[in-house]
Amino acid sequence: QVQLVESGGGLVQPGGSLRLSCAASGISFSIRPVGWYRQAPGKERELVARISGGGWINYADSVKGRFTISRDSRKNTVSLQMNSLKPEDTAVYYCQSRRNEDDYWGQGTQVTVSS
Repeated sequence: QVQLVESGGGLVQPGGSLRLSCAASGISFSIRPVGWYRQAPGKERELVARISGGGWINYADSVKGRFTISRDSRKNTVSLQMNSLKPEDTAVYYCQSRRNEDDYWGQGTQVTVSS
């Protein structure tokens, strides 16, 4: 059974930083693509950052230069370092991975950027 568990969300002031982590069981992050998505109230879920099984990385334009996705194959985790946070980064952040034709999602972690 595949399980993805996000952690690290919280309340932070504008300009601050948070580090999200996604821990996996039942699936190997070292060979599978992993994405971080977010969904703000009233908006569609959007891709924030993604790392492929081969290590290729892409970011949404809105987070380039501020967010960094990384993988720890030994711990089977993928992290999202978020710096220079803005109020518009407020959302529920989800971890996602895929194996064959199946998508797997975590339960989400809330990130709130507010003074």
